[in-house]
Amino acid sequence: MSPSHDRALITKLLKLECHFTWALSKENVDLSDLQTRLEDQIEMDLGKKEGAARSHCFLAYVKYLQGSSDHAIANLVQSEELAREHHGEDCEQFLIVTYGDYAWLHYHRGEYPQCESYLEKLADIMQKFPTESPAVLHPEVYGEKGWTFLKFAHKHHDRARESFKRALELEPDSSEWNAGYAVALYRTEYETAGVEDSETVKQLRRAIEINPQDAVLRVLLGLRLNVLEQYKEGEELIEDALKMDPSNTHVMRYVGKYFRHSGSVDQSIALLERAMECTQNSAFLHHQIALCYKRKKTDLFAIAGGRGKGREISQLIRQVIYHLELATTLKANFISAMTDLALHYGESGDIARAEELFQATFDTARENHENLQVIHHYYGQFQQHRKKCETLAIKHYRDSLTLGPATYEGKQSAFSLKKMAEKRLARDCQDAEAFGILGFVHKATGERRQALKCFEKALEIDSSNEEYLSAHCELSLSLQ
Repeated sequence: MSPSHDRALITKLLKLECHFTWALSKENVDLSDLQTRLEDQIEMDLGKKEGAARSHCFLAYVKYLQGSSDHAIANLVQSEELAREHHGEDCEQFLIVTYGDYAWLHYHRGEYPQCESYLEKLADIMQKFPTESPAVLHPEVYGEKGWTFLKFAHKHHDRARESFKRALELEPDSSEWNAGYAVALYRTEYETAGVEDSETVKQLRRAIEINPQDAVLRVLLGLRLNVLEQYKEGEELIEDALKMDPSNTHVMRYVGKYFRHSGSVDQSIALLERAMECTQNSAFLHHQIALCYKRKKTDLFAIAGGRGKGREISQLIRQVIYHLELATTLKANFISAMTDLALHYGESGDIARAEELFQATFDTARENHENLQVIHHYYGQFQQHRKKCETLAIKHYRDSLTLGPATYEGKQSAFSLKKMAEKRLARDCQDAEAFGILGFVHKATGERRQALKCFEKALEIDSSNEEYLSAHCELSLSLQ
């Protein structure tokens, strides 16, 4: 192929909407874990040809990233066959992404006539089914982008939400796009208001109204209502979901999570182990089971500080470590599991191993530009409770709080900082740093007047401290 012909071909390929053009970098994901999740989804969707077709198409791209183009082609063939079986003669719009992947895959294999053949097929589809403008995609493409971004990596969840939103603008009554938008909101929206103002709750209700038989949506709504303290309705929805689709592994996962949060830890473990029978290599399930044993350990500590329960606590710590090691083996760069594992290494007395894993986790998070807040929070706990280094604990709790006061880790870091400061002030009411810590917490959480008072007290004791002076000046100006 001549250089000019190659450039012309690449120009056409770059204009396609498919997995190859959506900036899905393999550096942002554990491909082995993603492959497992897609294969599990295909197994679950055996009777749902549309969902299985989508998963095969995505799996083809994963296989390409893994260097297996033959398997990629085989999955695209499966995707196309399932799409045709499901949609019949009206399948062409549902093959836009699949044909785009075909074109790119044949190009990378050096099969240029086949590549050009799929480009021609796509041109025919676009001519037959034009959109209102070149900037607007078909709703099926927006939907496929949305599901891909949801599955690929957490950092793409905002893109998933926007893709489903665009699909709904074109097809507002689609059960698929309403469900996708609800799930994307559930994963991206941090609740700071009441149930009436929650976009997630509104969208989940809308999606359930369109498809009342979707048990996963019911359990997600139940979980979110519990967060918003609507316990009765939340519990009813979760129970309904489990009765409606008891063999759905996604339902079992979420209901297991609910049981853990509500204190029924043994029920949670039993349900998650049942789900494990269907998806044996699930990092998510091992992580959830680890969290269950962690909760049992915490509950034992709550009983007289765990006195007389040392052997049971040690056994539970070993169970936590066992499942977290499996989770992090099955899914590399599983940040939350890695940080929890490091913390439990420390709790088991293996401080060196804990420190090593924490540093590796920091490196991974910085490289991927995500989850740093989680690590700062856990590392603060590690420094405070295992290494007894209050200075570093304060530093990392502050870093965690700075990265987001409304998240779970932000709130917990704020709580830990306040407790540490109050404990210091109980020992010494002239501790300027303790007042500075309280000022920092109040400022980060939006309580500016309380913050100003704390910095005033800190400056009465340490009048030349530049941090306190700067914060006091900033707060004074903002409150004028």
